[in-house]
Amino acid sequence: METKESKATANVSKKPAAKKKTGFKGIKSAGIVILICFALALIIYNFILGAPSHFQGGNSDNQPIDLAGTVYKGGVIVPLIHTCLLTVISLSIERWLALKTAFGKTSLYKFVQATRAALAKNDLAEVQKICDNQGGTVANVVSATLAKFKEVDADNALTKEQKVLAIQKELDEATALEMPSLQQNLPVLAVLTTLGVLFGLMGTVFGMIRSFQALAAGGGADSAALSQGISEALVNTFFGIVTSALAVITYNYFTNKIDQLTYSLDEVGFTIVQTFSATH
Repeated sequence: METKESKATANVSKKPAAKKKTGFKGIKSAGIVILICFALALIIYNFILGAPSHFQGGNSDNQPIDLAGTVYKGGVIVPLIHTCLLTVISLSIERWLALKTAFGKTSLYKFVQATRAALAKNDLAEVQKICDNQGGTVANVVSATLAKFKEVDADNALTKEQKVLAIQKELDEATALEMPSLQQNLPVLAVLTTLGVLFGLMGTVFGMIRSFQALAAGGGADSAALSQGISEALVNTFFGIVTSALAVITYNYFTNKIDQLTYSLDEVGFTIVQTFSATH
């Protein structure tokens, strides 16, 4: 049979974990972003890079006369690489906006220091005011933990150890609810770090095949076909490297920002738990 104390503990754990974040939360479906980028890449390839003004005689079958025409001659692999590049750019902007909202209105360092100072004075009202002004993921988690702090503090049916455990559990649950929204779409960026290079290498192989076909043609080598094959190889290699490099940089940047946010959560959460233990 459940005791009154165990029922009180169960009721404490049923409360909602965290407030919902306001502001830009990010794009949940990266697939939609990829499809839009693919359509945009096709438009750029066919109507901008493949415009007649970029080729001798106004015919895309002839030799290019500028860089845009040279890129077009990279072949069918170009739209795929450009899709990856546009996706990296789009998701980088999306993650930057989402993390900016998650971090709140002021720097996390100032928020953490102000929160710890208020907790040192056991001024929970001031802590809540700081959270309301800050907004963002850390403030949401701290607000949820403070609500649990007040709730268990008023519950005389729980022991001190149970109260501390309930506060710690609330902190963990609130953090678990917030973290997925911070990390969404990062796996796509991680995949693109490799996919960009692979598409670039694929384009390089196609270009070299075309070059060797020109060399193997009967009689003298077709210099136009040879140069077109080399251009295809170099252009695709370039865009593949650019895509992969940008994906690596943005992925590691956002991962580092999330680590900073997680560290701030741990620091403030530990302070809240220690404040309750020291004052009760």
